[in-house]
Amino acid sequence: MQVLVQRVKEASCEVDGRPISAIAQGFVLFVSFHQTDTAALIPVMAKKVARLRIFSDAAGKMNRSLIDDHLEALSISQFTLEANTDKGHRPSFTEALDPDTAETFYLLFNEALENEGVLVKTGQFGAAMQVKLVNDGPVTLLLKRTHPS
Repeated sequence: MQVLVQRVKEASCEVDGRPISAIAQGFVLFVSFHQTDTAALIPVMAKKVARLRIFSDAAGKMNRSLIDDHLEALSISQFTLEANTDKGHRPSFTEALDPDTAETFYLLFNEALENEGVLVKTGQFGAAMQVKLVNDGPVTLLLKRTHPS
């Protein structure tokens, strides 16, 4: 499981030119699942994201989280993070989890984030989306998990 976390001032998602969701300050999360991932990874990653301290405190130190500051997350399904680019010039996505299971895992991840106290907005699973965001920093982290511990 991978989650690309971007700290943002604001972000929004559209499908076919229609607004789907928008957030003010918080995280944009690009979420992907590998074919070997299990549901056991989901609560572990949700807890990590919810408590990730990359917002500044009064002293300017990265010491505050989404839940500390009651901020939002825009969660976007992003199977292309599982691309294998080792050979040739066209990425292979054969290592991504099958779409039906990935959608279930994606919904479970968003629910787990909400259970951690995060206000979650989402894109539309499987759709061609236009995601607009204003990076803050920029601060971008790639979180990877292959086992729950």
